[in-house]
Amino acid sequence: MANHKATKKDVRQSRKRNERNRYYGKTTRNAIRDLKTLTDKAAAEKDLSSVVAMIDKLAKRNVIHKNKAANLKSKLAKKVNTLA
Repeated sequence: MANHKATKKDVRQSRKRNERNRYYGKTTRNAIRDLKTLTDKAAAEKDLSSVVAMIDKLAKRNVIHKNKAANLKSKLAKKVNTLA
């Protein structure tokens, strides 16, 4: 374990950040999963904007890579557009 005050603080901060990032990542994955299961196009389009916003926030915070965010958004938009 760390011996310096600053190092102990850094450990606390990184633990807190890690928990926060895991929470937001899991919440976003659940929202993506729920969006993929929708069969109604109107409901899917309504939910798509909130899911895209969640993905953008993860990319902005460097929880996921910006290219991964772009790929996720593209796949979700394609899925919603194929609904009848």
